[in-house]
Amino acid sequence: MSYQSDEEFFANLPATRGAAGGLIRSGTGDVLLVRRVYAPEEPWGIPGGMMEAEESPLTACRREIAEELGVTARVLALLVVDWVPAQPPRTTACQWLFRVDTDSTDFRLQPDELSAWKWVPPAELPEHLPARVARRMLAAVAADDDRSGPVYLEHGRAVLPGLT
Repeated sequence: MSYQSDEEFFANLPATRGAAGGLIRSGTGDVLLVRRVYAPEEPWGIPGGMMEAEESPLTACRREIAEELGVTARVLALLVVDWVPAQPPRTTACQWLFRVDTDSTDFRLQPDELSAWKWVPPAELPEHLPARVARRMLAAVAADDDRSGPVYLEHGRAVLPGLT
């Protein structure tokens, strides 16, 4: 296929959405989960959300933590990049998961987004999260525990040799 202009070429490329979230852990290693009011089919999730236009994953992570939890996020490391295939009506996405510390655990939830939060031991994540999200979070916990990140996943599964 030939293109007459750069604009036409770039307009025909696939669009991929992005989201960024934070792995926030307690002093005992538990993982912070949040209850989303707008997704009753998936009531527990990861603090974070969609990247806005022209926003980097790192900036999105900091913004989402501040908006949702009312605290300042100190991003320590990139742990996981997860390519997620399209699942209509959702388009293909890249999910960025960072290790985050916060300036407080006195969370002030955004009431139109979150209704609750709780600490969950890593082994119990599959009981609280959809399978695809649990796989991503468990990979992030492993990368955080052994400082091996970042890890590349496709739909929550490692696809490169030597990566978990």
